[in-house]
Amino acid sequence: MENRTYKLDFGGRELNVQIRNLAEKANGEVLIQYGDTMLLATCVMSDHDREGVDFFPLSVSYEEKYYASGKIGGSRYIKREGRPSDEAVLNSRLIDRAIRPLFPKNIYREIQVIVTCLSWDGENDPSILGLIASSIALSLSDIPWAGPVATIRVGKNGEGFSLNPGNGEKEELDIDLVLAGIEKDEDILINMIECKATEAEEDLLIKGFDFGKKHLKELIDFQKKIISENKKEKAKIEIFNDKEVEQKTKEWLSKKLENAVYQKPSSPREDKLKDLKKGLSEFIAQKYDDPAKTRLALSILEEETDRIIHKNIIEKNKRLDGRKLDELREIKCEVGLIPRCHGCGLFSRGKTKTLTILTLGPPGDQQLLEGMEIVGKKRFMHHYNFPPYSAGEVAPIRGPGRREIGHGMLAEKALINLLPDFDDFPYTIRVVSEVLSSNGSTSMASISSSSLALMDAGVPIKRPATGIAIGLMADKILTDIQGPEDHHGDMDLKIAGTEKGVTALQMDVKISGINKEIFAKSLEQGKKARLEILKKIKEVIPEPRPSLSEWAPRIYTLKINPERIGDIIGPGGKIIRGITEDYEVSIDIEEDGKVFVTAEKEENAKKALSIIKNITREVKAGEVFHGKVKKVLEFGAFVEILPGREGLIHSSKLKRVKLREGDLVSVKIAGVDSQGKIDLFLEKALNKK
Repeated sequence: MENRTYKLDFGGRELNVQIRNLAEKANGEVLIQYGDTMLLATCVMSDHDREGVDFFPLSVSYEEKYYASGKIGGSRYIKREGRPSDEAVLNSRLIDRAIRPLFPKNIYREIQVIVTCLSWDGENDPSILGLIASSIALSLSDIPWAGPVATIRVGKNGEGFSLNPGNGEKEELDIDLVLAGIEKDEDILINMIECKATEAEEDLLIKGFDFGKKHLKELIDFQKKIISENKKEKAKIEIFNDKEVEQKTKEWLSKKLENAVYQKPSSPREDKLKDLKKGLSEFIAQKYDDPAKTRLALSILEEETDRIIHKNIIEKNKRLDGRKLDELREIKCEVGLIPRCHGCGLFSRGKTKTLTILTLGPPGDQQLLEGMEIVGKKRFMHHYNFPPYSAGEVAPIRGPGRREIGHGMLAEKALINLLPDFDDFPYTIRVVSEVLSSNGSTSMASISSSSLALMDAGVPIKRPATGIAIGLMADKILTDIQGPEDHHGDMDLKIAGTEKGVTALQMDVKISGINKEIFAKSLEQGKKARLEILKKIKEVIPEPRPSLSEWAPRIYTLKINPERIGDIIGPGGKIIRGITEDYEVSIDIEEDGKVFVTAEKEENAKKALSIIKNITREVKAGEVFHGKVKKVLEFGAFVEILPGREGLIHSSKLKRVKLREGDLVSVKIAGVDSQGKIDLFLEKALNKK
């Protein structure tokens, strides 16, 4: 195939798509550029079904490369990329969530999408480009897929909305909204949302939704032109089917499935469904002894479960646990559960329970970030853990996976704009949410338990936040979806925020997408639920505690002349090391002269502060000090007048007095030169060694 280039003026910059057949053995590939940010997207499909799986084996990897930003990177000893950064994991998830619903059902071939960032200009967002490139690569391949899908970033700072704001603008945005969508029946349906906001009102988010749709349409039309001129014939994948197995499965399920699904409480339902699945597998295996037919029967079980849940909600408003469509499960909140921690919160919503533990640390405990896109420090961290017991399972304990990283970051996004400024509260804050029991929307529960923990610790947040998951069955909107409603539903829209507005959104769908009407009604229903939960939280702890936990460290702040920072550090770090060891404190110094002394004991912190004040004190001519002779040389004697501060008595001013190291003397400041060197007069020898 000859090289082809397509260009679009998009948001005032050129979007450049090149089809160059670089990855010749891939099923589909494309090179995309926006500004000087360039990515390569590829997709590959295996030529046979993956054995022994009953799920769609899709994997999406966004690959950060240090060379893309002109860095060598890596550790001191290993100069190559290691495990993906959290940012890379989140970008992989963002692409996955938008493309996954567009693959055919019951496909068991492994499909892998790899997006490699080749160049990053520090301005244009590679995650947005990565999703567009993935869409084009899949559309141009022979892999069955119902794209294209388009994506944009919508920003709002002040009055209007902007398209694809640059990297430097993101932190200043009141609303940072990512939308992905497809075209269906001459309308643009949104199939993925990611949003961080500063307590945005719902009507502003709807306006952002509207603003984004017209630009998504422009991108889809651009892709359709590329596809029409370059597309391959899609591979014909035979989806295994057997009418006899289908009939036998439905007959076997007919009197059992609905009774198993509609159980109270949820634990018998889970047990009944497990028994049903096991029984069906055994029935089909004994009858046919063919793994493919057993897998078909289990997929029919999923489809029938989905059909029954949809049918009862659509026709009868009948939910699994008997709740109304907009009704919350029982809410319980608790603080102060764990001794000696700096703050903790336990939040329960039905059988979903999360426990969050908060730890405060000095500024030096901030996480250092060094990746392709991000270099800096992070003072607030929310970590989310999903141990196997929370789902009633036995599994190996490993490090956080993509789901844990994604859920943790969603809660972090929901809370970060509510924290006090660093100048007012110079602590590093780490909150860890442990999922104790899972039955739907543990990420939203972790926001609630984190708010409880923050207030229990005395962190002066603006307001508590909470979150709720909103589901969809056809046109029926469900509040507080639990596990099966999420699994079999059409939408999972997570809405987090305070009583004043939304702080974070995340949406995935299993259908083509949603329109403005569904989005608006979901936000309205989510706000009602959010206010109900916040009321429960405030009944337990209405506001942050007036003081920090007795177990939390105390931080004391001092402002010094930046030119005196070296005096605190001392030669080879001798002075600062001595203070930290002698008084069991940590000392952090910023370039502007701010000094932070952190200690568990107030007395130790005050002693360390006193020494730092003396070291950095601006002495003046005429002041008298009592000091100790530290060193005697031919040209004079050095006297320590303050901890870490020495001055020189020149030999001509010693008045025939011979001094030795250790002598105590009274001295007067003769003067201080431009480099801070202190000239002394000897007043008298107080105590000769």
